[in-house]
Amino acid sequence: MNVKTLVGNGILAALYIAVSMLIQPFGFTNIQFRVSEMFNHLVVFNKKYIFGMVLGVFLTNLLFSPMIAYDLIFGVGQTVISLLITIACCRFIQNIWARMVVNTLVFTFTMFLIALELHLAFGMPFMFSWLTTAIGEFIVMAVGMPVMYALNKRVNFEKLI
Repeated sequence: MNVKTLVGNGILAALYIAVSMLIQPFGFTNIQFRVSEMFNHLVVFNKKYIFGMVLGVFLTNLLFSPMIAYDLIFGVGQTVISLLITIACCRFIQNIWARMVVNTLVFTFTMFLIALELHLAFGMPFMFSWLTTAIGEFIVMAVGMPVMYALNKRVNFEKLI
């Protein structure tokens, strides 16, 4: 990994942590609006952003989660699985909007892992938790699509890292 990629991923991890910290009360319950999740769209521009995303999720869960052990397994695992699925799908999709839609749907669907976590940790009803976490993730990712697209026009994420 070259220095540019390393620094870019470090900055991404720090941004993920900072934004997560701002909305902390809404990022760790069965009704989640973790705004920093919109950064997941960066992998549709360049797959190298996976490192910063995973590190950001890991450190956020380590530092702020009320259920650290569960979040380090399920939260980080959900991120890794979702990003890898998106990266694999993006090999066959050229349109950036289509890539972001796929990414949004993948992250929304895989929230069943977070629902399972909440069920195991707190005994919350699985289907209800899946529904509420999936809705929150969908909203954040859907709102994040035009935001990340506009930022990409100014910054060019593909070549930034």
